[in-house]
Amino acid sequence: MAETESEVIIDATNLILGRMASIIAKMLLNGKKVIVVNAEKAVLSGDSKRVKEGYRNLWKVRTFRNPDKQGMRRPRTPSGIVKRTVRGMLPNKPKGREALKNLKVYIGVPKELKGKSLVSLKEADASKLKAKHITLGELAKLLGWSGDKA
Repeated sequence: MAETESEVIIDATNLILGRMASIIAKMLLNGKKVIVVNAEKAVLSGDSKRVKEGYRNLWKVRTFRNPDKQGMRRPRTPSGIVKRTVRGMLPNKPKGREALKNLKVYIGVPKELKGKSLVSLKEADASKLKAKHITLGELAKLLGWSGDKA
């Protein structure tokens, strides 16, 4: 593992987003602190054109209260997308909300984490994919992310 047994630093480079998120959710529920670095390098499986269309359709959702106003707010940054994905795999109860507080997601590797040992999850490796895939960085730029660190 990484620095301590209660803290895990995961390198998201070339990891499948959904599989990585489910493993992270289990770690969080077991009381570990999880730090994810290189969030923009995680991948979504599927043809890039189809993935982009699916996310574009999510943006067209409107609310019933005020149909002139845009619907729900959705994350645009790769770190926000990863955090939202993990949140969706946690229970919507106090235990799940407390667990989410132990998650930190970074774009790139911050200075304070350089030199520390990073963990890669073999179960979520993108080399298992036979289909095409797209990185979160590419998807986030399509959604309007400027590419700055956030």
